[in-house]
Amino acid sequence: MTDAVVFDLDGVLIDSEPLWDDVRRGVVASAGRDWPADATEALQGMSTPEWAAYLTDVVGVPGPAEDVAASVIDEMVTRYRSELPLLPGAVEAVQRLARDWPLGLASSSPRRLIDAVLEAAQLTDHFRVTLSTEEVEAGKPSPAVYNEVVRRLGVDASRVVAIEDSSNGLRSAAAAGLRVIAVPNANYPPAKDALALADVVVHSLDEVTTGLVG
Repeated sequence: MTDAVVFDLDGVLIDSEPLWDDVRRGVVASAGRDWPADATEALQGMSTPEWAAYLTDVVGVPGPAEDVAASVIDEMVTRYRSELPLLPGAVEAVQRLARDWPLGLASSSPRRLIDAVLEAAQLTDHFRVTLSTEEVEAGKPSPAVYNEVVRRLGVDASRVVAIEDSSNGLRSAAAAGLRVIAVPNANYPPAKDALALADVVVHSLDEVTTGLVG
Protein backbone atom coordinates (compact mmCIF):
# COMPACT_ATOMS: atom_id res chain seq x y z
CA MET A 1 0.00 0.00 0.00
CA THR A 2 1.41 3.37 -1.04
CA ASP A 3 0.47 6.68 0.57
CA ALA A 4 2.85 9.02 -1.30
CA VAL A 5 5.53 9.16 -3.98
CA VAL A 6 8.77 11.15 -3.84
CA PHE A 7 10.72 11.97 -6.98
CA ASP A 8 14.36 12.86 -7.30
CA LEU A 9 14.99 15.65 -9.82
CA ASP A 10 18.43 15.41 -11.41
CA GLY A 11 18.77 12.27 -13.49
CA VAL A 12 15.14 11.27 -12.96
CA LEU A 13 13.06 14.17 -14.30
CA ILE A 14 15.77 16.20 -16.00
CA ASP A 15 18.95 15.09 -17.73
CA SER A 16 21.02 17.60 -15.80
CA GLU A 17 23.99 15.50 -14.70
CA PRO A 18 25.94 16.20 -17.93
CA LEU A 19 25.25 19.93 -17.45
CA TRP A 20 26.38 19.90 -13.82
CA ASP A 21 29.51 18.03 -14.85
CA ASP A 22 30.27 20.38 -17.74
CA VAL A 23 29.68 23.55 -15.73
CA ARG A 24 31.74 22.41 -12.74
CA ARG A 25 34.55 21.20 -14.98
CA GLY A 26 34.52 24.62 -16.62
CA VAL A 27 34.90 26.36 -13.27
CA VAL A 28 37.75 24.03 -12.32
CA ALA A 29 39.51 24.48 -15.67
CA SER A 30 39.16 28.27 -15.47
CA ALA A 31 40.90 28.11 -12.11
CA GLY A 32 43.79 26.16 -13.66
CA ARG A 33 43.07 23.04 -11.62
CA ASP A 34 42.79 19.42 -12.71
CA TRP A 35 39.52 17.49 -12.52
CA PRO A 36 39.95 14.49 -10.15
CA ALA A 37 39.13 11.13 -11.68
CA ASP A 38 36.50 10.37 -9.04
CA ALA A 39 34.99 13.86 -8.82
CA THR A 40 31.92 13.30 -11.02
CA GLU A 41 30.71 10.35 -8.97
CA ALA A 42 31.68 11.93 -5.67
CA LEU A 43 29.70 15.10 -6.36
CA GLN A 44 26.42 13.34 -7.19
CA GLY A 45 23.96 13.81 -4.35
CA MET A 46 26.00 16.41 -2.48
CA SER A 47 24.17 19.48 -1.24
CA THR A 48 25.19 22.89 -2.54
CA PRO A 49 27.43 23.70 0.47
CA GLU A 50 29.00 20.25 0.23
CA TRP A 51 29.91 20.32 -3.45
CA ALA A 52 31.06 23.93 -3.29
CA ALA A 53 33.38 23.01 -0.40
CA TYR A 54 34.60 20.00 -2.40
CA LEU A 55 35.55 22.25 -5.31
CA THR A 56 37.43 24.69 -3.08
CA ASP A 57 38.91 22.38 -0.45
CA VAL A 58 39.57 19.21 -2.43
CA VAL A 59 40.00 20.40 -6.03
CA GLY A 60 41.57 23.72 -5.08
CA VAL A 61 39.33 26.25 -6.83
CA PRO A 62 40.25 29.60 -5.26
CA GLY A 63 37.78 31.87 -3.49
CA PRO A 64 35.00 31.42 -0.95
CA ALA A 65 32.86 28.32 -1.46
CA GLU A 66 29.74 30.51 -1.54
CA ASP A 67 31.09 32.45 -4.52
CA VAL A 68 32.04 29.27 -6.37
CA ALA A 69 28.54 27.88 -5.78
CA ALA A 70 26.94 31.09 -7.03
CA SER A 71 28.95 31.04 -10.26
CA VAL A 72 28.01 27.40 -10.95
CA ILE A 73 24.32 27.95 -10.19
CA ASP A 74 24.18 31.12 -12.30
CA GLU A 75 25.53 29.17 -15.26
CA MET A 76 23.06 26.32 -14.63
CA VAL A 77 20.16 28.79 -14.68
CA THR A 78 21.46 30.16 -17.98
CA ARG A 79 21.65 26.66 -19.45
CA TYR A 80 18.12 25.80 -18.26
CA ARG A 81 16.72 28.99 -19.76
CA SER A 82 18.32 28.09 -23.06
CA GLU A 83 16.92 24.54 -23.03
CA LEU A 84 15.31 22.58 -20.22
CA PRO A 85 16.65 19.01 -20.45
CA LEU A 86 13.52 17.11 -19.45
CA LEU A 87 13.91 13.35 -19.68
CA PRO A 88 11.48 11.35 -21.83
CA GLY A 89 8.26 10.63 -19.97
CA ALA A 90 9.06 12.94 -17.06
CA VAL A 91 6.05 15.23 -17.30
CA GLU A 92 3.72 12.33 -18.01
CA ALA A 93 5.03 10.32 -15.05
CA VAL A 94 4.48 13.20 -12.64
CA GLN A 95 0.99 13.88 -14.00
CA ARG A 96 0.10 10.19 -13.91
CA LEU A 97 1.15 9.57 -10.32
CA ALA A 98 -0.21 12.88 -9.05
CA ARG A 99 -3.70 11.70 -9.90
CA ASP A 100 -3.48 8.98 -7.25
CA TRP A 101 -0.96 10.13 -4.63
CA PRO A 102 0.48 13.26 -3.05
CA LEU A 103 3.92 13.89 -4.49
CA GLY A 104 7.15 15.05 -2.92
CA LEU A 105 10.47 16.06 -4.44
CA ALA A 106 13.81 15.37 -2.73
CA SER A 107 16.57 17.02 -4.72
CA SER A 108 20.25 17.84 -4.41
CA SER A 109 19.69 20.89 -6.59
CA PRO A 110 19.48 24.26 -4.84
CA ARG A 111 16.04 25.75 -4.25
CA ARG A 112 16.54 28.26 -7.05
CA LEU A 113 16.99 25.53 -9.63
CA ILE A 114 14.20 23.31 -8.28
CA ASP A 115 11.71 26.13 -8.59
CA ALA A 116 12.99 27.13 -12.03
CA VAL A 117 12.69 23.59 -13.42
CA LEU A 118 9.22 22.90 -12.02
CA GLU A 119 7.91 26.26 -13.21
CA ALA A 120 9.34 25.83 -16.70
CA ALA A 121 7.91 22.31 -16.93
CA GLN A 122 4.55 23.49 -15.51
CA LEU A 123 4.75 20.89 -12.75
CA THR A 124 4.88 23.10 -9.66
CA ASP A 125 1.28 22.48 -8.64
CA HIS A 126 1.69 18.71 -8.86
CA PHE A 127 4.02 18.59 -5.86
CA ARG A 128 2.80 18.95 -2.29
CA VAL A 129 6.34 19.13 -0.86
CA THR A 130 9.63 20.05 -2.53
CA LEU A 131 12.92 20.10 -0.66
CA SER A 132 16.56 20.74 -1.44
CA THR A 133 19.37 19.05 0.41
CA GLU A 134 20.70 22.56 1.11
CA GLU A 135 17.66 22.96 3.37
CA VAL A 136 18.55 20.00 5.60
CA GLU A 137 21.65 19.07 7.57
CA ALA A 138 23.31 16.84 4.98
CA GLY A 139 23.12 15.83 1.34
CA LYS A 140 22.58 12.39 -0.09
CA PRO A 141 23.51 9.58 0.78
CA SER A 142 22.32 10.90 4.15
CA PRO A 143 18.59 10.12 4.56
CA ALA A 144 17.98 13.66 5.87
CA VAL A 145 16.20 15.06 2.82
CA TYR A 146 13.89 12.03 2.50
CA ASN A 147 13.19 12.01 6.22
CA GLU A 148 12.07 15.62 6.07
CA VAL A 149 9.97 15.23 2.92
CA VAL A 150 8.16 12.27 4.49
CA ARG A 151 7.62 14.26 7.69
CA ARG A 152 6.12 17.16 5.76
CA LEU A 153 3.89 14.83 3.75
CA GLY A 154 2.61 13.42 7.03
CA VAL A 155 2.91 9.77 6.02
CA ASP A 156 4.80 6.70 7.18
CA ALA A 157 8.11 6.16 5.36
CA SER A 158 7.38 2.48 4.80
CA ARG A 159 4.32 3.48 2.76
CA VAL A 160 6.23 5.89 0.50
CA VAL A 161 7.85 5.11 -2.85
CA ALA A 162 10.98 6.97 -3.94
CA ILE A 163 12.06 7.22 -7.57
CA GLU A 164 15.83 7.55 -7.86
CA ASP A 165 18.71 7.06 -10.29
CA SER A 166 22.09 7.65 -8.65
CA SER A 167 24.10 5.67 -6.12
CA ASN A 168 23.81 8.30 -3.42
CA GLY A 169 20.15 8.90 -4.14
CA LEU A 170 19.32 5.20 -3.87
CA ARG A 171 21.27 4.97 -0.62
CA SER A 172 19.53 8.05 0.77
CA ALA A 173 16.00 6.83 0.05
CA ALA A 174 16.70 3.31 1.28
CA ALA A 175 18.27 4.61 4.49
CA ALA A 176 15.14 6.65 5.13
CA GLY A 177 13.05 3.47 4.93
CA LEU A 178 11.26 4.18 1.66
CA ARG A 179 10.50 1.60 -1.00
CA VAL A 180 12.70 2.47 -3.95
CA ILE A 181 12.16 2.33 -7.69
CA ALA A 182 15.46 2.75 -9.54
CA VAL A 183 15.55 4.37 -12.98
CA PRO A 184 19.28 4.17 -13.70
CA ASN A 185 20.83 6.81 -15.91
CA ALA A 186 22.79 5.03 -18.65
CA ASN A 187 25.47 7.73 -18.70
CA TYR A 188 25.93 7.69 -14.92
CA PRO A 189 24.98 4.18 -13.79
CA PRO A 190 24.73 3.56 -10.05
CA ALA A 191 27.10 1.26 -8.23
CA LYS A 192 25.97 -2.36 -8.00
CA ASP A 193 25.65 -2.26 -4.22
CA ALA A 194 23.48 0.86 -4.41
CA LEU A 195 21.29 -0.57 -7.17
CA ALA A 196 20.78 -3.66 -5.03
CA LEU A 197 18.95 -1.47 -2.51
CA ALA A 198 16.13 -0.84 -4.99
CA ASP A 199 12.92 -2.81 -4.71
CA VAL A 200 12.33 -2.49 -8.45
CA VAL A 201 14.59 -1.51 -11.35
CA VAL A 202 13.06 -0.10 -14.54
CA HIS A 203 14.57 1.25 -17.74
CA SER A 204 12.42 4.32 -18.24
CA LEU A 205 9.81 6.50 -16.57
CA ASP A 206 7.19 5.04 -18.89
CA GLU A 207 7.47 1.85 -16.83
CA VAL A 208 6.64 3.72 -13.61
CA THR A 209 2.91 3.06 -13.78
CA THR A 210 0.28 3.37 -11.08
CA GLY A 211 0.16 -0.41 -10.95
CA LEU A 212 3.89 -0.63 -10.26
CA VAL A 213 3.82 2.08 -7.59
CA GLY A 214 0.64 0.99 -5.89
